[in-house]
Amino acid sequence: MSTSVQPSEPLAPQFAEILTPEATAFVEQLHRQFNPTREALLGRRAERQAEIDKGALPDFLSETAQVRSAEWKVAPTPADLQKRWVEITGPVDRKMMINDLNSGANGFMADFEDSLSPTWENVVLGQLNLKDAIRRRIEFTNPDGRVYQLKEETAVLMVRPRGWHLTEKHYLVDGAPISASLFDFGLYFFHNAHELIGRGTGPYFYLPKLESHHEARLWNDVFNYAQDRLSIPRGRIRATVLIETMPAAFEMEEILYELRDHIAALNAGRWDYIFSFIKKLRNQPDTPLPDRVQITMTVPFMRAYSELLVKTCHRRGAHAIGGMAAFIPSRKDSQVNEAALAGVRKDKEREATDGFEGTWVAHPDLVPVAMEVFERVLGEKPHQKDRLREEVQTGAADLLNTHVPEGKVTEAGLRNNVSVALQYLNSWLQGNGAAAVFNLMEDVATAEISRAQIWQWIHSDAQLDDGRPVSRELYEQIREDELTKLGGAEAGRLREAAEILDQLALGDEFTEFLTIPAYNYL
Repeated sequence: MSTSVQPSEPLAPQFAEILTPEATAFVEQLHRQFNPTREALLGRRAERQAEIDKGALPDFLSETAQVRSAEWKVAPTPADLQKRWVEITGPVDRKMMINDLNSGANGFMADFEDSLSPTWENVVLGQLNLKDAIRRRIEFTNPDGRVYQLKEETAVLMVRPRGWHLTEKHYLVDGAPISASLFDFGLYFFHNAHELIGRGTGPYFYLPKLESHHEARLWNDVFNYAQDRLSIPRGRIRATVLIETMPAAFEMEEILYELRDHIAALNAGRWDYIFSFIKKLRNQPDTPLPDRVQITMTVPFMRAYSELLVKTCHRRGAHAIGGMAAFIPSRKDSQVNEAALAGVRKDKEREATDGFEGTWVAHPDLVPVAMEVFERVLGEKPHQKDRLREEVQTGAADLLNTHVPEGKVTEAGLRNNVSVALQYLNSWLQGNGAAAVFNLMEDVATAEISRAQIWQWIHSDAQLDDGRPVSRELYEQIREDELTKLGGAEAGRLREAAEILDQLALGDEFTEFLTIPAYNYL
């Protein structure tokens, strides 16, 4: 057996602090132990998609009915995860991490996934940033001389590794790229688990893109193995699972059950959920969704999913965490800010009154807005898990209801999708995975919605509200228009962004994740 690190550029001196012989041996052990199961589960995803394409739509599993009917609870929530009213998210960038930890939010999810462009430098230096933050030695000096340091009180740290579908091409084990999930998790856990426990907290994780309880079981096995290897009592890890795929919405109870010794919460990952909905039903007749802006949390399938998540979590003793407020405040336009903040406040009021324990924001300026809403609803209570929502009766048909009242496909919606996808891919290819576009913080999830809708509209013969078909020719015309508005194909890496988007939008087969072909360009 052999391992090799193949960086695309010379290793920075700081890399040696992370890629130590002991740490790399640990992640290699994880990979050899669990990668065969990971690959088999990815194969099962493809089989399930083929079944859906043939008309076998997702449903609650008959073979796990006993789990859903039995009485059981997840492990008690640690003290520092009891109050999760507002959580801020962002990439493992040094300056952004300091700002997010200092933001006043209850929690900070440091992200190796959708908001990080996974260049080798970003990934490894992100691990160093986390190590420094935990030991309170992180610091950043801006070019203008401003120095960023941690405040006395900071948000509780949680880390999101990359999903099961991704690999890390710069690190080969036995001649093949290592699982990105195990690489991210393993390095962070090895370097920091004992330190976190010694500081009165713990190794806390967000788990993305799960599609089944079998995938949750794999994470549970990884947790147990890692804790045993480092002589840490089982159960010290705590995870929050993002319910952001359509199949996972039908297995929320089973996911909680598989991770019952390690789970703290489920999160309503709204943007990826919309993307997954489009992706899974892409070959079904009469399912094209309208413009992205019309797919709100109050449309039938999104409402059913979010209410079921709250009910499921509270029945089993877990927290329910709401979705992302992606608005980025403008320093130039107070009217834009006023309207957007009103929308954010309304969204958070809906979540708090529905029973969620907390919510996500993408910018520090939104923390006080969201915090005020949850403080007003919860008062002195850290959470509201006593609200069992027994009146919620959600069936499979509710979760699959694609009707969007007065939904339309418009030229403006198509143009927005093209522009957002181009701008985000251009940013991602230049190493920035959290891009402000039209006053919204766009990440991979929102770019995925944009390109998925373009593909589906073209391949389902959708029509605009003015009667024109969404054709290849119309897409190409709009793509050229939007490229021109952005400064032309030679600006930044827009030429490659357009090349990738063409592959994603016009290919005969739907590409499962845009990051897989785009990764070849990094």
